Amino acid sequence: MNQNIRNIAIIAHVDHGKTTLVDKLLKEGGVYRANQQVEERAMDSMDLEKEKGITIKAKNTSVHWGSKIINILDTPGHADFGGEVERALRMVDGVLLVVDAYDGPQAQTRFVLRKALAHGLKVVIVINKIDRDNAEPAKMYDEVLELLLELNADDEQFDAPVVYGSGRDGYMMYHLNDEKKDMTPLFQTILDHVPPPFAKPNDPFHMLVSNIDWSDYVGRIAVGKILGGTVNVGDPVFIIRHSEGGKRVRGKITKVFEFTGLGTKENTTASAGNIVGLAGFEDIDIGDTLTADEAGHALPFTQIDPPTLEMQFSVNDGPLVGTEGKLVTSRQLRDRLQRELKTNVSIYIDDAPDRAGTFNVKARGAMQVAVLVETMRREGFELLVSRPTVIEKKGPNGERLEPYETVWIEVPDENVGAIMQNLANRKGQLTNMEKLVTTTMIEALITTRGLIGMEIDVVNATSGHGVMSHLFKEYGPYAGEVLTRITGTLIATEAGETTTYALIMCQERGKLLVSPGEKVYEGMIVGENPRNEDIAVNAVREKRLTNFRSQGEGVAAGLTPAVKFSLERAIEYIAADELLEVTPKSLRLRKRILNNGERQKAAKHSKH
Repeated sequence: MNQNIRNIAIIAHVDHGKTTLVDKLLKEGGVYRANQQVEERAMDSMDLEKEKGITIKAKNTSVHWGSKIINILDTPGHADFGGEVERALRMVDGVLLVVDAYDGPQAQTRFVLRKALAHGLKVVIVINKIDRDNAEPAKMYDEVLELLLELNADDEQFDAPVVYGSGRDGYMMYHLNDEKKDMTPLFQTILDHVPPPFAKPNDPFHMLVSNIDWSDYVGRIAVGKILGGTVNVGDPVFIIRHSEGGKRVRGKITKVFEFTGLGTKENTTASAGNIVGLAGFEDIDIGDTLTADEAGHALPFTQIDPPTLEMQFSVNDGPLVGTEGKLVTSRQLRDRLQRELKTNVSIYIDDAPDRAGTFNVKARGAMQVAVLVETMRREGFELLVSRPTVIEKKGPNGERLEPYETVWIEVPDENVGAIMQNLANRKGQLTNMEKLVTTTMIEALITTRGLIGMEIDVVNATSGHGVMSHLFKEYGPYAGEVLTRITGTLIATEAGETTTYALIMCQERGKLLVSPGEKVYEGMIVGENPRNEDIAVNAVREKRLTNFRSQGEGVAAGLTPAVKFSLERAIEYIAADELLEVTPKSLRLRKRILNNGERQKAAKHSKH
């Protein structure tokens, strides 16, 4: 055992403060110089993470506390990124379970904790944000214990130590009436309770690749915990390929990186128990084993939760293709998706058999796909994305099975009726209802299909006050037709730039999704019709001028601002016969078949 090292992961529900807590640990661990300007939530380094305020990729850092090194992995709290969590837990011996002192354990707390207990990891409970109004730290600690019982924790896991405090304000304490000083109680609890990593320093070098990093200078970097021996720059190693049935390939270590604070530093050697990055491989994947022993065995790789959603990515074939993005061909799209596969183990990609330039992308949830699409549009891609469909299975007797999820929705009391009605429309079954201080927590069982687009409805019905989270439960019998969108669309009949005059006439038919001066084309969706039917409208008509009327009169009056969707909302909003056109500058909703006449023919044909 390497007594000087501790490896821990931080797990929590979205927004319970784990990334902010890491900031404070880094600060007290002396990672920053006294006068250094520090960013908030420094671990969320991707642009998207900063904007959304969530963690997407699991990341490593380390803090030096006295003579000890504490390696910390910050994990995502969102169930869509379960693959990231699985990989992080392979490298650690304990977890910090961070729980908000007001919200208590939530859906994702349950999800990540269940995984940690299954790996047999030691738990340290951190009741965070005790400075919040109406916080009840003691009550929340009891709720965590109830959750541990429910998830069948063993005696040792159930007797987990607890500290209370505020990550933002930088203090932790053993008891609620202790003095508020600094983070020492948390550091001390980690060192006392989390065991040092089990490793065999005298064996030949052995490591499982749990993550892949990329550097423009050295290429792919394999990240993992060294289970045996030491590794030096220049050492020859064997790569046992997980994806090719254990095929062995020779390689050579060119660089060894240790994680310190927010960066990495090069070293010439690394020993058993430490989490490191190794470079020198042209091609290496997550799940591969590195070993110095020619006869060394492959290390076991955890299966990751199977994907439950599938959607198509295809080349943009609209009239405006190539006007905003520079990467538009199917070869560029294929290469980019193949590159994603290398670092993202929970996504599967294959070519669609019936259409050229179209790829099936399977993932855990719409959020995970939206993050990929958003990253691609920032890189300059243009593509079309379809509505997500669920991946069905056949049961033992050939019956249709589909995925079901448990959903938790916390809504203000006055909105309970609207949400219950929405659940009923989507064939959700209420399993529990709990009255909180000013809100009600609704728990229900619903198909993944019924869940698509539900978050938008919850936000609309509660004016943004409703909070929803969900977790995959099991495959169950097919539930029949589910009504997820009850509105129709307004479809443009002419190409050109939208005019205020035309849009004022269009808005009598429904809500507008475009503003004046936007480019539109035939078959593009420019608005929403409250009735469940599509209406063709002309959004580019110009006002005829007579000698009595001047041009500007009465035009801007009476035009309601257009509704603008975010990427996730747009993906969940589109119907089966619609696509979302994504470019670096715009999101456009459109019909699959753009021509009005052909679309009507196809609709008649499908009815017969």
